Amino acid sequence: MNDALKATLVAALKSWIESANDPASDFPIQNLPFGIFSDAINAQPRAGVAIGDWIVDLSVLEDARLIDGHGTFNATRLNDFIALGQQTWRDVRIALSALLAQGNATLRDDADLRRRALVPRKDATMHLPVEIPGYTDFYSSREHATNVGSMFRDPKNALLPNWSELPVGYNGRASSVVVSGTKVRRPNGQIKLPNDERPVFSACRKLDIELETGFIVGKGNALGEPIPCEDAEAHIFGMVLLNDWSARDIQQWEYVPLGPFNSKGFATTISPWIITLDALEPFRTATPAQEPQPLAYLRHEGDHAFDIELEVTLRPEGAQRATTISRTNFRLMYWSMAQQLAHHTVGGCNTRVGDLMGSGTISGPTPDSCGSLLESTWNGQRPIELEEGGERAFLLDGDEITLRGWCQGEGYRVGFGECAGEILPARG
Repeated sequence: MNDALKATLVAALKSWIESANDPASDFPIQNLPFGIFSDAINAQPRAGVAIGDWIVDLSVLEDARLIDGHGTFNATRLNDFIALGQQTWRDVRIALSALLAQGNATLRDDADLRRRALVPRKDATMHLPVEIPGYTDFYSSREHATNVGSMFRDPKNALLPNWSELPVGYNGRASSVVVSGTKVRRPNGQIKLPNDERPVFSACRKLDIELETGFIVGKGNALGEPIPCEDAEAHIFGMVLLNDWSARDIQQWEYVPLGPFNSKGFATTISPWIITLDALEPFRTATPAQEPQPLAYLRHEGDHAFDIELEVTLRPEGAQRATTISRTNFRLMYWSMAQQLAHHTVGGCNTRVGDLMGSGTISGPTPDSCGSLLESTWNGQRPIELEEGGERAFLLDGDEITLRGWCQGEGYRVGFGECAGEILPARG
């Protein structure tokens, strides 16, 4: 079967859940992302899959013997399910796709089972989908790295010599990863003002966003056993949106010589639904040309980027309308997820199920495609004008930032939902 025919067949899929057939829905039958939710009727967090305006309670369907998660769907995190392996993930999605497909009466016509198995998304509370043993953040957008290097170093030598040879990254703080909707408190820390000899202790004055995606490790590796680049995607369960909140003034003072610390460790927000690589497969595309050719352990054949549209909005406290402050695309990323994971493990580092790997800020070639305010306002020199008046150089208390992402198909989209957070004042 050729790729065009596959795409036609995928696009033709419809569900008996009508809201899933809306071309603007993030969650059609082609998506079926996994998450952890609870609701007023059942306060126990448990596994679910989003479709249209509904959540399918996987524990109910497993009790009815319609899907098989080996007893993992009542857990408060997805780690045990993910650890069952890629074939199980696929088997569950295939079974769900069949149950939810237009014309399948098994669940549709069983009123009691349908009442117990389907929960309105608007009535659900979403939880962190996985227990995250470790968090790594990369720096893999050439446009972002060039902007930052030009701003703080020589524009003619914006990229350091190692940037085009390896996926630069650092180990972040897993304990402060939070789910979308969690309010984020402005951090305090040391700030070195330009004309002062010593730093001051202050609330962050240059609070920023970082528009990123993240991937969830689905299959770990043993200590001392690297993951080959060509096998790396089989170790990835799926992707989320990620906002790696950044205290730029704290970071500027602390990052030499070991990199970010308090400027990044206060919060990282991820979206609640994990989109599987199988759902993203129709949107696979080529990565940008890599020059020089990577070393052998970072080489892989074929297409390893995904055509994911991304946008960021900012809504000030009390505002009726949000302002779109960035639009870009994941396909611009210079280093692929497979290369990131291969490099992460090449020295023998072991990864574990649930590990989170951030892409790094995703920026495009134009000011309106920058993934951070640092870039789009050029470190505050060119503030952004807001829809209802006012401007922003960096975030103010009460501002709400929302990340969205989707892959656009023919008459449907595979969406990520929202990754949102509101800024609270610093502690006095």
